[in-house]
Amino acid sequence: MDHTRFKIKQLDVDTGSRYLAVVSPVAASELGVMSNERVRVRGSRKTITALVLVSKKIVKEGEVGLPVNVIAELEEEVGGEVEIYPAERPLSIEYIRKKMDGMELEASEIEQIIKDIVNRNLSDVELAAYVSSVYTRGMTIREIRNLTLAMVETGDVIEFDQEPVFDFHSIGGVPGNKVTLIIVPIVAAAGFFIPKTSSRAISSACGTADIFEVLCNVTFSIPEIKQIAERVGGLIAWGGGVNIAPADDLIIKAEYPLSIDPYPQLIASILAKKRACGVQRLVVDIPVGPNTKVESMELAKKYSRDIMLVGEELGMRVECAITYGAQPVGRAIGPLLEAKEALAALEGKKVANSVVEKSVSLAGMILEMGGVRAGTGRDKAMEILRSGRALEKMREIIEAQGGDPDVTSDTLEGGKYSEEIASDSNGYVVSINNKSLVKVARAAGAPVRKGAGILLEKKMGMKVDRGEIIYTIFSDSKTRLEEAVKLSNRLKPVAVEGMVLERVVPSGRIL
Repeated sequence: MDHTRFKIKQLDVDTGSRYLAVVSPVAASELGVMSNERVRVRGSRKTITALVLVSKKIVKEGEVGLPVNVIAELEEEVGGEVEIYPAERPLSIEYIRKKMDGMELEASEIEQIIKDIVNRNLSDVELAAYVSSVYTRGMTIREIRNLTLAMVETGDVIEFDQEPVFDFHSIGGVPGNKVTLIIVPIVAAAGFFIPKTSSRAISSACGTADIFEVLCNVTFSIPEIKQIAERVGGLIAWGGGVNIAPADDLIIKAEYPLSIDPYPQLIASILAKKRACGVQRLVVDIPVGPNTKVESMELAKKYSRDIMLVGEELGMRVECAITYGAQPVGRAIGPLLEAKEALAALEGKKVANSVVEKSVSLAGMILEMGGVRAGTGRDKAMEILRSGRALEKMREIIEAQGGDPDVTSDTLEGGKYSEEIASDSNGYVVSINNKSLVKVARAAGAPVRKGAGILLEKKMGMKVDRGEIIYTIFSDSKTRLEEAVKLSNRLKPVAVEGMVLERVVPSGRIL
């Protein structure tokens, strides 16, 4: 028997971005590998790098256990044969160590690291080492530029026939930020081309793609994105549905368990996806405030400077808006609730002022980048919103993406289970913890369960009486709702205090 050839046994698991191969102890010995070492798995069509796991029970001699996603990637059949042989140590490991030592990486070294990430040549530990090194050692502007280009070049690009291509991006960190659903139709209604690719939630209550998916399909191929956007002047699609800057999702998965978001990587992530989509003029929203990604004006200004500088190096005109992020935008948190609030704003109904003001201000910046007279963009955006032209354009986009163009905010209802959270004291809302609200919304089921989320009744500075409703939690599951309420009672994300915090009498006693 040729010990480098193995019969495929399917393992009923999907390991996602990790490629694993399970062999017997005898096979591992004959291959000269141990658990967590790399091997090359060669099929009749493709060859991949996988990490070895050794098992006495899962596979027989002559078999290799491959997860369903690995078999699919190889384009092989269960029971077919693959060849397995030891893989060489990736060159990028030396470059990661170089960055850990605080040295600047050359363009070719960064390119090799990104190629190895995309080709799954790095283990979870090695990828975590890369992320940690960028987090602790940072990168120069030149490195960030080269990182951005490497991320673009290892994936697909979209080449639109229309120019210029406008776009908007928020770096996130503030819940309820559904403004993209208002900005895109305003800009498109003004005659500017804005094909928006958006993300799903990773650690937030929902991403823009999760919200818009309530109204229509968001997963398209590159030809479909081109066709829809060029026909109606804009769209809102899920960027993960196409192979744009694929290294980004793999890096994010390494960042998440470490709870870090390296500054250089964040900038490269934003600009790589925009460059891959042919964006030429970009507005970036940087929310600043407690419990957001950017907690100080100083850091927000640094982000702005560096994003604009790297964007310029890549041939993009970028402007940044530092926005208020100390509390959620609007009142709704969660996919369906946010879609409802965005539609209500487009319909001209009364919604939280923060939703409308932020939307028209940012849309106005884009309009001015497109030639609208400086200083008049916000008013022009407001006129488009109030006239109903933005709503009309939104309906066009929804229909083009396979949704019901006649959907209204009134037809959208939150999860069938809900619980009102009341204040236990008189006073004013003195603080709102964004991160705690997100935790409660996720506990309720967001973003996977579209109807789950939170509807705020009170925001910062508002007067509250004892027993008055502060917010309502929605869920599609009674059990999840109960867990979310328990978490809410423990975290108390909305703080209510009286104007007099304590009374101190002459004896020194606090009453």
